[in-house]
Amino acid sequence: MTAFILVAGAHTGGWIWREVAARLRESGARVDPVTLTGMGDPDRPADPGTDLETHIDDVLRLIDAADEAQVVLVGHCYGIHPVLGAADRRPERVARIVYLDAGMPQRGDQALTLVPDEAVRERLSRRADTDEDDWLIPPPALEEWQRWGSVAGIPPTALALLAENAVPQPVRTLTQPLRLTGAVSALPSTGVLCTGNGSSIAMVEGLVGLGDPRFQALTEPRVTFFELDTGHWPMLSRADEVAATLLRAAAGEGHRVAAAKNQLPGHLRPFLLDVPERRRERIGRVDLHFPGGLPRDRPDAPSADVSDGLSAVLPDAVPEAEGPWPAVVFVHGGPVHPDTRPTPRDWPGFVGYARSVAGMGAVGVTLDHRLHDLADYGRAAEDIAEAVDLVRAHPLVDADRVALWFFSAGGLLSADWLAASPPWLRCVAATYPILAPMPNWRLVASRFRPAVALRSAGGLPVVLTRVGQERGEIAVTVEEFLAAAKDCDADVEVIDVPDGHHGFETTDRSGQARRAVEGALRSVLGHLLS
Repeated sequence: MTAFILVAGAHTGGWIWREVAARLRESGARVDPVTLTGMGDPDRPADPGTDLETHIDDVLRLIDAADEAQVVLVGHCYGIHPVLGAADRRPERVARIVYLDAGMPQRGDQALTLVPDEAVRERLSRRADTDEDDWLIPPPALEEWQRWGSVAGIPPTALALLAENAVPQPVRTLTQPLRLTGAVSALPSTGVLCTGNGSSIAMVEGLVGLGDPRFQALTEPRVTFFELDTGHWPMLSRADEVAATLLRAAAGEGHRVAAAKNQLPGHLRPFLLDVPERRRERIGRVDLHFPGGLPRDRPDAPSADVSDGLSAVLPDAVPEAEGPWPAVVFVHGGPVHPDTRPTPRDWPGFVGYARSVAGMGAVGVTLDHRLHDLADYGRAAEDIAEAVDLVRAHPLVDADRVALWFFSAGGLLSADWLAASPPWLRCVAATYPILAPMPNWRLVASRFRPAVALRSAGGLPVVLTRVGQERGEIAVTVEEFLAAAKDCDADVEVIDVPDGHHGFETTDRSGQARRAVEGALRSVLGHLLS
């Protein structure tokens, strides 16, 4: 018999699993839906000392009381913290850990990062453990639950029940760091990703492909994945599917993410346009690619009789001339782990774009900003502002003619420039961008909302390249942005790549992809050179 221990997220208790538990029991499984201390069980009320270790002990008691030799631990949202803490102490009793739309907390992490309210997070991070007058976080009101995760798919009656039964969360359950020895890292695990909340297998595979060492363990055979097309509370919106998925997970089924073997990851493949190397200047984290070729004394410089090559695909390309030239600053997405090599400014796609605009008479700029984690958007924004100041101060750059071009998750960083565009900013471009934080990106500050910022952009031109084969959770953010553009009559040009994928410039070699890149380059340079 399979035994499940189900641990719910913040402000909820075992009651939230009622329908899932019933279906699992019908299959013959043993099920223990946990109501953690202080989360609604009158026999175990909370006090100011209730912390994460208290909740870990709650799970340990159920593991120790189980008749089965091993159990399957299921953690939803906050619930993954006590699940991991208990599994680390009883690894021999755990058959599998299921992350139900949950993060991947590591040793020392706080569940505090799950709190969507920035002010509350800041207050709790400053709170002293001895402050016994401020030890409970009230549950969200009915209309606030969507801020804690997507409520997609939840019937109105179930959502009302969620708000009605929710209880205050003891502060120390969120602020106490997770204590792990490392034993849990060897256990089989399954991630159940809710696409309506911004997670998907494709996104996991993309993170693995970037070479981030934090995600390489996800390619091990012991790790599987499932997707559910619903929001953050699938036990309320898709109880039947959740139960069936948990049974399959317990049996070791699910999608396995394969590590790339003997081939370059997509972001390190060649740029789809054949553009020659340009004279480059490296200043700190910023590279400037200048119009004209390499110095003739360079051994790798093209000979004088070698044609530019770019003019064949971009007939408006200009020959070498004296500066100052306008500049296009290319902003990568992420998060990108700080140990990733090469760094984004040297990825073929960004270098290809920079050399392309250099062939058209502008300085192409690539840079490395420090978006290493979702909490780093503010720091990345500062890096970009510093890079732009550096570029504009360069004697070979026309400081009054600059464009910013954002890619993927870097799209959120366009918000600052849309909200308050300086007169020298002639154009903003965005290619396969993420234009709103995913519902589960709680660490992203509220200012990074391009659809909101667009209302302040005035007549600033925006060139948006949209791929037809985009992941659904990203495509939704683009449509939200375009709806806002229509409402405020913003100057947004859309370049469609119907068969294009995220990162298509180095993975799709089609004529359609080439025409899209060429069209975007022409449009951006047109705004700069007019």
